[in-house]
Formats: sequence, C-alpha cells, structure tokens
Amino acid sequence: MARDTTDQTPLSSVQDLTDYIAAGNKPRERFRIGTEHEKFAFFRADNSPVPYFGEASISALLTGLQQKSGWEPIMDGGNIIGLAEPSGMGAISIEPGGQFELSGAPLDTLHETCRESNQHLATLRDIAEPMGIRFLGIGGSPKWTYAQTPQMPKSRYEIMTRYMPKVGSKGLDMMYRTCTIQVNLDFSSEADMRQKMRVSMKLQSLATALFASSPFTEGKPNGLLSWRGDIWRDVDNQRSGLLDFTFRDDFGFRDYAEWALDVPMYFIVRDGRYHDCTHVTFRQFMNGALKGEIADPAPTMGDWTNHLSTLFPDVRLKRFLEMRGADGGPWRRICALPAFWVGLLYDDAALQAADELTRDWSFAEVSALRDAVPAAGLKAQFRGHALLDVAREVVGISRTGLKTRGKLNRESQDESIFLAPLDEVLAKKATLAEDLLSLYHGRWNGSVEPVFEDYQY
Repeated sequence: MARDTTDQTPLSSVQDLTDYIAAGNKPRERFRIGTEHEKFAFFRADNSPVPYFGEASISALLTGLQQKSGWEPIMDGGNIIGLAEPSGMGAISIEPGGQFELSGAPLDTLHETCRESNQHLATLRDIAEPMGIRFLGIGGSPKWTYAQTPQMPKSRYEIMTRYMPKVGSKGLDMMYRTCTIQVNLDFSSEADMRQKMRVSMKLQSLATALFASSPFTEGKPNGLLSWRGDIWRDVDNQRSGLLDFTFRDDFGFRDYAEWALDVPMYFIVRDGRYHDCTHVTFRQFMNGALKGEIADPAPTMGDWTNHLSTLFPDVRLKRFLEMRGADGGPWRRICALPAFWVGLLYDDAALQAADELTRDWSFAEVSALRDAVPAAGLKAQFRGHALLDVAREVVGISRTGLKTRGKLNRESQDESIFLAPLDEVLAKKATLAEDLLSLYHGRWNGSVEPVFEDYQY
C-alpha cells in the first residue's frame, strides 16, 4: 500500500464498517482491472541488493521517477517512500526489503494492463540503468540472507518488523524476501462478491502452483517450488490464510467485517505519527481500549481502511477483491496472472462453471492442498489426481471467459493471448520453478548468479 489513509469520518458501529466495504458494489460496466507487481532491485555489477540511501539507491530511483512522471511524492519522516498519480490512477511503493511495486491504474482491459506494465518498466530502466541497477522478476530472493537485505525507512514496516516474530516464524521472510503479482477485481453486489470470493479462495493454491517461481534461498535450492507459498503457511495465522466462513453459502460483508474486528491492529496514524497498536484488536479499539494512551483515540474511517490493508488472507476483501496467491515472475506473467482471474471472474458463465467445479471442495481439502502445493506444485494430489488435471480444466474455463469478453487489441486478438505462459506450463507439465532448478543443475553449474541475468527486467 503506497499511502496510508487519513479519513477523519468517525465510526460508531459495526454497520459503519460493513457499509464501507459494501460501498464497493458497482455496476458491471464499471468493473476494472488493477494489477500490482513487485520486483527485486539489484546492482548489476555484483548482484547485491540496493540500499535505501545513497546516490544509487531506492530513494534515488523514487526521486528520479517523481521528476520524470510528475507524480506526487509520498513521504514518511522526511523520506520519500512512494509516488501517487495525482488523479488516483496508480501508485508506486516500496516493500520492506526494497522490492519495487507498481500498483496499476484501474483499467478496462488486459491489453491496457500490459501496456501499462511495459511503460512502467521502460521508464524505470531509463532511471535505473545509469545507476547500474536492474530488477529481478521471481517470487523469492534467491541469494541474500535476511541480514544482507536492506530495510526501508517506513513507519508501518518498523511496527510490523517488531511484531512479526511474535506471531509466526516466517513473517520477516515474507516482508523482506518475497515478491508477488496480484490483481484487484470488482463485484456488483454482496451475492456477486460471495461467489467470487468463494471461487477464488478455493483456487488460490492453484494459482500458487501455476506461478511457482521461488525455489532458491540464500544461494541454493530450498526444496520447494514456491518458497513464498510455504512462507505464508506461518506468517500470522490470525490475519492470513484461508477463511473458513467464506465457504458458506450465506457469507456476506458483515462476516468479513466481524472477522477483521477481532484481528490485532498494527497501528493508527495521528498527526503524521504512527502509533503501535499491536496489543489491541480493532473491536477493542472501537470499545475505547486506546483511551488514555494516545490523543484522539476515537476510531475513524481512515483507521478502518488502514486496518483492512494489514489483513493478509489468500483473498483480501476491501472495496474490491485482491488475488494474493501468486509468486512474482517475468514480464509475461505480469499479464498472465490478471488474465487468469479476469477470465474466471468477469464472465458470468465462466464464474458459474468455476463455482460448480469447486462447489463441493471442503475447507479441509483446500487447506491440505494449500499445504502441499509449495513443495509439490502441479504434482500435488487432489482427490486422487494431480493438480495438473484441475489446472487444465480451470485454465480452459478462464480462456473461454476471456474470449467471451471479446476485448480485442489492434490486431483483433482477444485477451486469451495473455494465458500463453500458463499454456506453456501445462504443456511442459513443469512450473517456472522447475525450469529454474533444471538450469541450476545444468547450464548454471550449481549457481544462482545467472538468474539475475536471465530473469531481469
């Protein structure tokens, strides 16, 4: 999240919180696609990480982008930590370990999404190249230890860094050593949200398998295909993972709000200062728990908005749905991930087909699949068959949905062209992670260093 919210609207009831989420309902003609992608910044000379401060640094990249784009700088304690397009059409932010993120504009088609990514990466290269900086597109930091990874001067990250070791064993790895591609999608009603949430929650592990690209840690194979996927199994299980209530047929906005209320907070912002609130849940905050601790202890809509951004279920509900299961990857996958989900969720027949396919999948089965996928990928077993078989069917549904949408480019091609990287995975029966491992044991001669050359942006 590039910028934390400071909406001062007072909160008085759980209904206020529910209504905020429900206000995301919009007519189909206003549905948009918001794609986010992260990448690791490194120095080309020695494949070392890029620090925040210095002439060649994360802050210098942000300053250069600000000067070139005219976007508004986002500041924290006097440090530039991101950029925002003035009319709300996108933002650039930095993750805790310096991972560079584009939060794309809400766009109508996947063709626009790919053009946006291309333009962003080209602009970034123009600024980074004179500094000797390049960017790596995979899901996990392949070489650097946690101690070698720089820390960004961002207040919310300081609070999270202190808190994560208290609630899980892998939270700091998640923050500092992983990258993702995500897509944010709209809903038209509570019933539409429910169906999309149910389908995407059940299929998120399939996305993890299809996009697995994090088989290395600290210079050697880690025994996994998606290290990132494995990390999310023990980050902070109060606020992450699968949500069992989303499998119910009567699940609604209120259920999500009630769940979020009982998750510990990270912070509130008052007069530009971040206050550590990890000792209280939002419900306790609503009931006056911070009175006497800070000035202005009354909850605001900005506090709620920020709290929703600190929840990490596999599918996150705000005023839209965020698909959170995929590893980061090369440029073509920045287009493939939103294509996969748009095809499934933005066409009524495709959504219904995906819902029918997964309708009787139990929470226990989906949980077991989520546990198996990081190591086994598409070879994970589901109901006696390899997940690869399910993947073929689901990608087929997505392709049909994209073709039905009929969004054409100048060459009269529909959006299904962006599924090509997944078609390659299915044809080879191997993920990108398995390709990387083959290179490591073959042409790369047992070294991860070539990944920086072969998979750079």
